[in-house]
Amino acid sequence: MLNPHPDGSPFGPSVLLFSPDMDMERIQQTLNALHRQRAQSEFSESRTALLFMPGTYRLDVTADYYVQVSGLGQTPDAVRIDGAVQSIATTQQNRVTLMFWRSAENMAVYPTDPRAPIRWAVSQAAPYRRMHIHGDLRFDMGGWASGGYLANSRVEGEAGLRTGQQWFTRNAELGRWKGGNWNQTFVGTRGTPRQLWPDAPVTVIDETPVIRDKPFWTVDASGEFSLFVPALTRNTAGVSWSTGEEAGVSVPMHAIYLGSPHRDSSATLNAALANGKHLILTPGTYLLDAPLQVRRPGAIVMGMGFATLVPTQGDAAIRVADVDGVTLSSLLIDAGPTRSRALVEIGPPGADQRHADDPTVIHDLFCRVGGARVGQTDACLVIHSHDVIVDHAWLWRADHGAGARWSTNRARNGLLVHGDDVTIYGLFNEHFQEHQALWSGERGRVYFYQSEMPYDPPDQDHWRAGDRLGFAAYKVAADVQQHDAWGLGIYSFFGVHQDRDPNVRASCAVEVPRHDGVRVTHLTIFAGETGGIDHPLNDLGGPTDAGSVQFFDGVPQPAPTRGARQMSTDEP
Repeated sequence: MLNPHPDGSPFGPSVLLFSPDMDMERIQQTLNALHRQRAQSEFSESRTALLFMPGTYRLDVTADYYVQVSGLGQTPDAVRIDGAVQSIATTQQNRVTLMFWRSAENMAVYPTDPRAPIRWAVSQAAPYRRMHIHGDLRFDMGGWASGGYLANSRVEGEAGLRTGQQWFTRNAELGRWKGGNWNQTFVGTRGTPRQLWPDAPVTVIDETPVIRDKPFWTVDASGEFSLFVPALTRNTAGVSWSTGEEAGVSVPMHAIYLGSPHRDSSATLNAALANGKHLILTPGTYLLDAPLQVRRPGAIVMGMGFATLVPTQGDAAIRVADVDGVTLSSLLIDAGPTRSRALVEIGPPGADQRHADDPTVIHDLFCRVGGARVGQTDACLVIHSHDVIVDHAWLWRADHGAGARWSTNRARNGLLVHGDDVTIYGLFNEHFQEHQALWSGERGRVYFYQSEMPYDPPDQDHWRAGDRLGFAAYKVAADVQQHDAWGLGIYSFFGVHQDRDPNVRASCAVEVPRHDGVRVTHLTIFAGETGGIDHPLNDLGGPTDAGSVQFFDGVPQPAPTRGARQMSTDEP
């Protein structure tokens, strides 16, 4: 595909740079050609980033598989799109349960027809960040939808979904919210629906306790690019960019190494990191024969256009030292053919440094085991360091695609947390063969959790933990004294493959120790057409059998804390 600025972009041929002085018809033709190419390419190796210089455009911009759309202004309003920045269904019956791996950020959108909503119809791994929608925004197309993430965005009109099973929103400002079926969680958001659990499966946390938002690209009047890194904030609500004076630092291009999948290897990428450079991975697939070693405090490793890392020798793709202030953003990690212990490791085992004032932050991390290629790992993300923040992750053992069989894409766990004071916003974690998430660190906090148990255990004997049926999808270790989780949705679809036992069950969805400081608030349980889950939490609550859904308050009730609104069934 023709790059409209072949000589004006430092990012290579897979990054298309647009400016408002270009012919709009020509840009639209380029976007339409990309849409035709990617709309059905679920496991394509093609990767593309679309960058828009500040100014006004008359366009319909569609993000399909492995397409990242970004504005280059200091605020979203610097890049105005008269039309749409959208994801629209390309599947049967307008179902968007396979609409993954696309993103949009840092733009203002003015709908051509103010009566019609902008559609960001997606499921997992499709963040909509730093967007300003001057109208309505809808997250489905009328068919099935499952999951999604909205952050640091303002919607002047109505936002919501009619058929989506769950949604997570952080630091947004909404004119109003409408719709949704199961668990919907709002953190630090204005304009939320009322919390009337269980009559309305909504969880509202008034403030975001701690966050450092995702870095984003900007360009100045002279055409110089830089990477803006927002500052760490605490106890916030609403967007960070409303005044135009967002705290943070700009990283100039001379401090950045631009990785290329055609030129670079593990050795050259690690050499750049060792030389003090921040690492930006331009679109493509990087086959790594050794992990990327992130050892410098404050280092940034960020992908563009769904840059994909594949460890080929049975090691991690990324290994972060126990240091302050590392940022990992916008990365897609595929398990390789040789089994890895972990795909991403944050800190070494036994990490003991504290990082509360300058934590490592992970944004938009998507790990796959199978699907695009055959792969195996023990776990996707392992966190040993303290005070880590994860802002949106989808950890996925593939239920379809290449190698998607019980005996082939082997993977025990999606997430292991050993560090203390780890905070996660928007955790999607699915289909692993033992516990989806296993937490042994103290004072962990999870705001929204969406998890499906594995579809494909051959029978109950292949999927049990001692005398317990199966494995809880969310488990907190027995010796943990303090832990909080809000807005969990856990689902089972056992036996959906024809050669699998339809009678597989799980003893419980969530397993936690009975300590006063361990609290689970709002739990949605759903069982598919066969099998089921005996209890929502430990041995509490009744079974969720085939075809049924259960809304469970969570036991014990959470104690009052700053930033957490208490659940009430009679809240006005």
